[in-house]
Amino acid sequence: MSKLLFKMRHVPPDEAEDVRKLLDQHNIEFFETFAGNWSISVPALWLKHDEQFEIARKLIDEYQSERLIRIRADCRKTKTMRQVFIKSPIGFSFYLLAIAIVLFISLRFFFSF
Repeated sequence: MSKLLFKMRHVPPDEAEDVRKLLDQHNIEFFETFAGNWSISVPALWLKHDEQFEIARKLIDEYQSERLIRIRADCRKTKTMRQVFIKSPIGFSFYLLAIAIVLFISLRFFFSF
């Protein structure tokens, strides 16, 4: 009997591919279902053999915790507006002024009755 292992709805393509590779590397047999034409089915990975569920679930949980750490580290590398301003206040001010001018030109016809 097949057993649901991993739901794929709203999963990024790179994560889905990594999970497929992980299961292949550990010789865990699975098959994939897709959402279908109207997206009413369950896109998921299913195990062919129930006795492999514990191993597969443990592998996926470890992978997801490592992925979480990696993605959080990438988010910390993203610069904040304050850091961009401190690094280049003139360039930041120029872009802010350009945005204000574009907004003014775009919206002045709506507010000039």
